[in-house]
Amino acid sequence: MAVDLSKMTKKEVGKCFDYALLPKTLTEAEIREGCREAIKYNCKAFCFSSSYWTPVVKEELEGTDLLIGAGISFPFGQQTSAVKAFETEEAVKMGATVLDNCMNVGNMKEKKYDAIKQEFKDYVAAAQGVLTKMIIETCFLTDDEIRIACELANETGIDYVKSSTGQFEGPTMDQVMVMIDTLKGTDTKVKVSGVKFPRPQNAYAFLRAGADLIGTRAAADIIDHFDMMREIGIVPEYEG
Repeated sequence: MAVDLSKMTKKEVGKCFDYALLPKTLTEAEIREGCREAIKYNCKAFCFSSSYWTPVVKEELEGTDLLIGAGISFPFGQQTSAVKAFETEEAVKMGATVLDNCMNVGNMKEKKYDAIKQEFKDYVAAAQGVLTKMIIETCFLTDDEIRIACELANETGIDYVKSSTGQFEGPTMDQVMVMIDTLKGTDTKVKVSGVKFPRPQNAYAFLRAGADLIGTRAAADIIDHFDMMREIGIVPEYEG
């Protein structure tokens, strides 16, 4: 079911966003500050590109309803399935409650669908019931490859297909619509990441198109612009 922005206040719209931090130079103090900002903006999760900071994130989010995010095989997705499964198990053991894994794009390009499907199954099993996402990196894929990746994710019980890591090119609206149309009526949802400038306008356009979640380091700025987006008609009027 598509997000209905007409039913949301600025506070409530925070749950449409995963607050993500990615830079390699991040310190513990910056992770803690990011967690606090994610809480302030009522985001769905705080996400980092590995499980290294998971214990710190867990500590900061204690007592809130925010999910504890960890990246798997980030950003290239080139580890073996066994390594990805171990990384997944380790993240769960450390306290992660939502996981963003990276698909092996090379396998998709070579049409190794059985290998991709098995890797997806291994990932879901290793997650032990924790919320799963699969990053397919749409900028490297054809529309047909995007469709196949979404179908395989749904077949294997992955909770979200995510467009991008945010480390390369973000998705186009056309690419996101392929994801949305492929997964319509299924239990697998669409997460958009790598939102391009101007981020507020683009983020809300993706949500209105049918995406369920946006992952971005600019979550605070996008949410801060919510009222402006409503004033100019990009976000619909509030209907309660």
